[in-house]
Amino acid sequence: MYIAQQIAANAVRQVLSGRNLTLALPDAQQRFSTATPQQHGAGADLSYGTLRFYGELEIYLNQLLEKPLSDGHVHALLLVALYQLLHDKADDFTVVNQAVKAASFAKPTWAKGLVNGVLRNFLRQQDTLAIHAAKYEVAQYSYPQWWINALKGQYPARWQEMLQIGNMHPPMTLRVNQRKITAQEYVQLLDRHGIPAKLIGKYAVVLEHPMSVDKIPGFSDGVVSVQDYGAQLAPDLLDLSTDMRVLDACCAPGGKTGHLLESADIQLIALDSDASRLERVKSNLTRLSANATLKVGNAANTAGWYDGQLFDRILADVPCSASGIVRRHVDIKWLRREADIVSFTQQQSAILLNLWQILAKGGKLLYVTCSVFEQENQRQIDLFLSQHADAKQLPLPLEANLGQHVQCLNGQLIPSAYHDGLFYALLQKS
Repeated sequence: MYIAQQIAANAVRQVLSGRNLTLALPDAQQRFSTATPQQHGAGADLSYGTLRFYGELEIYLNQLLEKPLSDGHVHALLLVALYQLLHDKADDFTVVNQAVKAASFAKPTWAKGLVNGVLRNFLRQQDTLAIHAAKYEVAQYSYPQWWINALKGQYPARWQEMLQIGNMHPPMTLRVNQRKITAQEYVQLLDRHGIPAKLIGKYAVVLEHPMSVDKIPGFSDGVVSVQDYGAQLAPDLLDLSTDMRVLDACCAPGGKTGHLLESADIQLIALDSDASRLERVKSNLTRLSANATLKVGNAANTAGWYDGQLFDRILADVPCSASGIVRRHVDIKWLRREADIVSFTQQQSAILLNLWQILAKGGKLLYVTCSVFEQENQRQIDLFLSQHADAKQLPLPLEANLGQHVQCLNGQLIPSAYHDGLFYALLQKS
C-alpha cells in the first residue's frame, strides 16, 4: 500500500502546485516505474479520491497541524492517508502503518514521526474534528467557496444536488456506432459476454461496472466509443443530412467528431488549435474507419485554415471552465480560479463572433460547453443575440425527446447519475 500512497502523494502534490492531473499522474507513476500494475492502479484511485475530497481533507489537516507544512510531499501524503481513513475501506491500522513507511522514504528526517502523530491524533479525535469541519461548506461539499456560492445563486433549488453529483464516480457510458450495429443488438452482445449494461438513449449504453477499453467487445473495431450520454446529443440537435458542409470547431479529442460522421454522410472539417491533440482525433477516426479533413487553426480567427466556403452546420464545442465534468476531472475544482471564468467568456465570445461569419444563411450553429456556470452559457448566448440581428435561438427538444434519463433546464443539462453538466444552444442564421 505504501507504494500506492507515494504515487498518489506525488501526483496530488503536483496538482496542488498547479499541474493538471492528466499530466501529473503519469509522471508520478513513472517515478515509481518498478511498481506493479496493481500498485499503479491503486495510486491512481488514491489520487482521484484525495483530490475529489481535498476541501474536506484540508480542513481536517489544518486542525491537526500546529503550523502549515513547508514540505509539499509530506503534506500530500497526509492528505492521501486522511482520505483513506475517511472514505476508503482499508483498515485504519494498516493505513497509518503504511503511511509511516511511505514517510520514511521522504527526505525530511522528521516526516516519519509527524505522519505517525498526526494520523493517530486524527483517529483519537475524529468525532471532535468532524464537528468543527461541519461548520465549513468547503469541508461539507469539497469545492472552493466561490464555486459553492456561484451554484447557490444560479441553482437555488439544486445546488446541493449538483455538488454531490460532482463528487460521485462517473458512469462509464458507450456510444454505439449506428453504422455497424443497433444499440439493442449491442446490449445483447454484452449480455452474451457476461457484461451487465443498460440502454439509456438512442446510442447510449451504460456499463454497470467500468472496465478497460481493450476488454470492451467491438471497441477496437469502432463498434462503440466511450462518450458521456450528455455529449451524445450534438448530432441530432444539428439536424444533419447528406453532403452538408460541416465544421467541428475545437474538435479534440474527437468524440463528437466521430459521432457526427457516424450520423450522416457529411463533408466534415475538424479544427483544433493543438496539432498534438489532432493526432488523437486522427487515431479515433482511424478506429472508426471514418474520414474528415483535419486542420490546425484557431476557431477565433479564420487566417491560415479557412478556404472561403460557408458552412451549413457548425459545432462550436468551445473552451470552458469544465465545471460540468468535475467528477471525471477532479483536479479542475482546485485548479480553476473565479477569475478564469472571465478569460473563458472572452475566448468564447471571440469564437462565436468568428464562426458566425462563416455560417451560411439558414445554417445552424450549435454552441456547446461542459460548464454549469451561466456566464459561459445562456448569458453568453443572450449577449451574442443582442448584438446580431440575424441570429435566432431555436428551441431544443431535449426534455421532450430524451425522457427520464436527462435532466435539462433551458439547454443546461443538470449533472445526474446518467450524464455530465453540458450546455447546448442552437442558433440559426436568418
